Amino acid sequence: QVHLVESGGGLVQAGTSLRLSCAATGRTVSSSNMGWFRQVPGKERELVAAIIWSGSRTYYTDSVKGRFTISRDNVANTLSLQMNNLHPEDTAVYYCAAQPPNRSGMAYSDHRRYSDWGQGTQVTVSA
Repeated sequence: QVHLVESGGGLVQAGTSLRLSCAATGRTVSSSNMGWFRQVPGKERELVAAIIWSGSRTYYTDSVKGRFTISRDNVANTLSLQMNNLHPEDTAVYYCAAQPPNRSGMAYSDHRRYSDWGQGTQVTVSA
């Protein structure tokens, strides 16, 4: 089982940027589709961005398109989320997640396929 640890969250002002990182240990994630989710109290966890195992395809939820960029380093076994022009509504706990290794791009944006989760990092954007 993979162990995922997020870092990089914090309190920032609207319009600024943050970069989240996720370090994976226990096994390589180079064969796994991965994603960033976020959750606010009282709401379901939302898939924000996803990237297939090879890094050649990405998915973004509409509200972050053009502002967030997901990337991965399969040598370093890490996942990143560059968040620019942050809005107060981006405030949430952000989670790194991985699907089981299968070297398949199918269903990489299907939130139900994610089986391994980090503990989350808080992002707070003030107006």
